[in-house]
Amino acid sequence: MPLIAYCATYVYSSGMRASDRAYNALREDIIEWRLRPGTVLAEVEQSERLGVSRTPVREALSRLTAEGLTTAAGGRGVVVTDISLDSIDELFELRETLEVRAAALAAQRGDPGVFAALHTQLLLAPELLRDQDPARHDYYALVSRLDDAIDTAISNSYLAHAMRSLRVHLVRVRRLAADDAARLHAAAAEHAAIAEAIAAGNPRLAEAATTVHLHRSLTHVKAAHTPALKHPA
Repeated sequence: MPLIAYCATYVYSSGMRASDRAYNALREDIIEWRLRPGTVLAEVEQSERLGVSRTPVREALSRLTAEGLTTAAGGRGVVVTDISLDSIDELFELRETLEVRAAALAAQRGDPGVFAALHTQLLLAPELLRDQDPARHDYYALVSRLDDAIDTAISNSYLAHAMRSLRVHLVRVRRLAADDAARLHAAAAEHAAIAEAIAAGNPRLAEAATTVHLHRSLTHVKAAHTPALKHPA
């Protein structure tokens, strides 16, 4: 289905408010790189593309700017924000601070049965990394379930909100990195190790497993970056 037709169908088929529908459609397009960094998001053009009036689009763009996915660019209007090597370093610095602490809290407060089940599923994750699903939807859905379980286990709404906000940008980075099968299999094993440590109720082991995963993820992303990823001028 053409992108314009897809977006219009998405907007009209949902029962949400027009501004929410426009926000979700634009956010998805940015995260999935259908709207690339530097793309100008003119209100008139986007309202026609999404099949809504300009006011919902304006509200959606304000929310996206607050999230850091778009930014005002003077006379150009609102544009999709860029991702640079420097910004990736900053994202992972924050990610380590948040996720290492969250893993320890989850080990202390979480339901061992939930994470034991996730550990088992993650050990079987290589079966989800087959060519029949090149977008890896099932695999990433499983990783999201681990994220959600940790968010619930930590019993800290502020920390959970901070991690959810950060993940939006991390998904963009993940989409940019090369889809390396060996790295995906290794990441699945790393996620399994995190789930296993949390299930065992071992905060230090959970911290260590998370630190290892983040270090390897950052190393891979920076090594596999495309020409679209560059230092700011």
